[in-house]
Amino acid sequence: MVLKFHKFHGAGNDFILLNNMHGSIGYAGEKGRYMIRGLCDRRFGVGADGLILLEPSDSHDFRMVYFNADGNEGSFCGNGSRCAVIFAHMQGIISGSSACFTASDGAHKAEILHKTASGFRVRVEMKDTEYPKLMSNGSIYADTGSPHLVIFKENISILDVMVEGSAIRYDGAWKPGGVNVNFAEFTGDKSIKVRTYERGVENETLSCGTGVAASALAAWVHLHPHSGEQIYTVHTAGGTMQVRFTPPKEGVSPAHFTSVSLEGPVERVFEGTINLPQP
Repeated sequence: MVLKFHKFHGAGNDFILLNNMHGSIGYAGEKGRYMIRGLCDRRFGVGADGLILLEPSDSHDFRMVYFNADGNEGSFCGNGSRCAVIFAHMQGIISGSSACFTASDGAHKAEILHKTASGFRVRVEMKDTEYPKLMSNGSIYADTGSPHLVIFKENISILDVMVEGSAIRYDGAWKPGGVNVNFAEFTGDKSIKVRTYERGVENETLSCGTGVAASALAAWVHLHPHSGEQIYTVHTAGGTMQVRFTPPKEGVSPAHFTSVSLEGPVERVFEGTINLPQP
């Protein structure tokens, strides 16, 4: 079978996008995992951090189905969802600048903010997040649709993220699902740099949307400086994003961060056709 695909990236986090609104693309079982692994392979396939299918939804504009590069269905993907909104717009699935879609963690709203010289600026609303957990070693755990551990360090530009990240990701304390690992460094007031080791990709990615959001929340917890709506600028190897959120009021229970959103660049890389990998 010949498959038509589209390739996008959100701040360097790259994805294969497929229009499955008519349900013609099957991906169940081991055969589906083999296909996805093959398509995401950077030497023998298209190459990507993950694969996204857009499917029909009875109550929303579309349903986003996300798979990691290892062929397994993933949890929510922040950068992937922003790419999915632009893809939906280009495919005529949505007609305006806003979208409502469902993903593995529930419903989301998104907005295409404006065009840029090379693509678009897109903001996606994320789920409310429970107050991050301070771990015994000083790291901070937050679930922003995907589970993330945030570790603040200095000079993260020289860090071996592959070695240090994989050691934590596969640590027995995080079994069975593992955890994404973010190394963060303050670069100014409400400004941080982040590098992420992503489970499912099993490598460092140029950026990770849910990791960027988790790191911004962790930065607020780390300093605890302000109340009211917060806007953090987060620098990654693939680009700069903004995270907005409102921290919980002191003494209010349950303590949730609300109005969490992720804003950043999206670019279409190319489109083409490929023979589906066969097991």
